[in-house]
Amino acid sequence: MEDHRKKAIYFMLASGFAFALMSAAVKSVGELPVYEKVLARNVISLIVASLLIFTQKRKTRWFGQKKNQGLLLSRSLLGLAGVYLLFSAITAGLPLTDANILSRLNPVFVTLFAVFFLKEKTVRFHMPLLAGILLFAMLVIKPTFNLSVLPALAATGTAICAGGAYTLVRHLKGKEEPATIIFYFSALSVLAMLMPTLAHAVLPTPPQLLGLLAIGLTASAGQFGLTYAYKFAKASEVSIYSYSTILFALLLDLLLWGEMPDRWSAIGSIGIMACTLMLYWQNKKADRV
Repeated sequence: MEDHRKKAIYFMLASGFAFALMSAAVKSVGELPVYEKVLARNVISLIVASLLIFTQKRKTRWFGQKKNQGLLLSRSLLGLAGVYLLFSAITAGLPLTDANILSRLNPVFVTLFAVFFLKEKTVRFHMPLLAGILLFAMLVIKPTFNLSVLPALAATGTAICAGGAYTLVRHLKGKEEPATIIFYFSALSVLAMLMPTLAHAVLPTPPQLLGLLAIGLTASAGQFGLTYAYKFAKASEVSIYSYSTILFALLLDLLLWGEMPDRWSAIGSIGIMACTLMLYWQNKKADRV
């Protein structure tokens, strides 16, 4: 069992590194339209999901059951919106560390959506810690009354969309195969991004083309890392290691662009991670009880 947990941690760390590389690849391709970047990310995910369904031994529906179409469509639209907002925030110049810490606020919204929509009961220590996470997030966002705050708000919107998407995935558990959910999301995303790309195509340079390929490959690698991590251990045991993405993004920002978070972003990031760690340990303690 301990060996399985170690494998899960390694896969989660590899996933965190892959997602940080994806963020760096998004930033590296520069001013290419966001829809082209999102298209590149999902084309490869669509290929991977198609291979998963095709090679599975038991029969898996490509587009799911008729009764689940509303849930699958809603999950896919939220997922697409989340990816688009994250890529928009990075393209607009938000530092990778800030973008990743704000996009990782999704546990707050998963908890809130689960309480309000799935009628799940919350534990007494959840709400104070979740409130603390949101307060520290304000230090990273640094609210202002001008347009400079929009990239940070877009990254926060990513977390809200991800929280809604994860809530719907939990609702679909046992109703649809994971490969079906991923394929549905990837297919819808490709169709949605293909139209603006064809209508307003910007021909990428060879380095940008490599960057687009890197976006798709690293996103798929990150997703595979998550999948195998959760295969070897419970989410409650290893999900905390997904925050390694923030540390990897910090290193990449420093090494590639010489950027460091400002004082308030650093304080906010440390506070968010501290509250998340407390939440993680309290949840583990509650599980043991």
